[in-house]
Amino acid sequence: MLDPTQIAAIADELADADRTRTTVPLLTARNTGMTVEDAYAVQREWAERGVAAGRRVVGRKIGLTSKVMQAATGITEPDYGVIFDDMVIESGASVEFDRFSNVRIEVELAFVLHDRLEGPGTTIFDVLDATAYVVPALEILNSHVELEGRTIVDTISDNAAMGAMVVGGRPVKPDAVDLRWVSALLSRNQVIEESGVAAAVLGHPAMGVAWLANKLAQHGQALDAGEIILAGSFTRPMWVHRGDTVHADYRELGTVTCRFE
Repeated sequence: MLDPTQIAAIADELADADRTRTTVPLLTARNTGMTVEDAYAVQREWAERGVAAGRRVVGRKIGLTSKVMQAATGITEPDYGVIFDDMVIESGASVEFDRFSNVRIEVELAFVLHDRLEGPGTTIFDVLDATAYVVPALEILNSHVELEGRTIVDTISDNAAMGAMVVGGRPVKPDAVDLRWVSALLSRNQVIEESGVAAAVLGHPAMGVAWLANKLAQHGQALDAGEIILAGSFTRPMWVHRGDTVHADYRELGTVTCRFE
């Protein structure tokens, strides 16, 4: 286990990389024996600094929940990160490209809670009962650790590569559609690059939220009413570049779009 001084030093390094839009060498290669718990300690340190600076936590993201994402990253277990209020963007917005590093897009569903969810023992049924509505979303990845050779420990420390989320389309009650069969076509500059179905997330996207509630319980935390939860991508991450327009078509749930300026 890393000591508090080491954890603070890693948090400093990642904060500096975020300010300068750079990447750092693999944390695990330079901190022998660094564990998943160490990584979440780094993430908590980073998040607490954000709150102290006036940012407000509005939710969580879940990552690496689908086989396609695990294959794309070489990481085989889910992780989670924090969503701050300044990370939530409305569909149709122009996004500052230079705000992020290693900019990629993922297609997801977001669950907005009307009840608190607290593990252990949270089930898919608890999640559906606690959900006010589900809405299409895009996640903008923002990676500050070099991509080649990353482990789950590197990714968690970097707030699970959470940069921002773009929310749009049509919010629906969780029982209004079969969430397993929500599908999306992801386009960059009018060319379809990726497609997927939400069941790729652990068989049902609500299973990701259940996993998160149970994982947070191990850290003495829970999901509060009003939080928005990005349930995990069901497409591979798509690279974007300055000037690109991104469009995701969720059929009956509408569309989400943004442009990177």
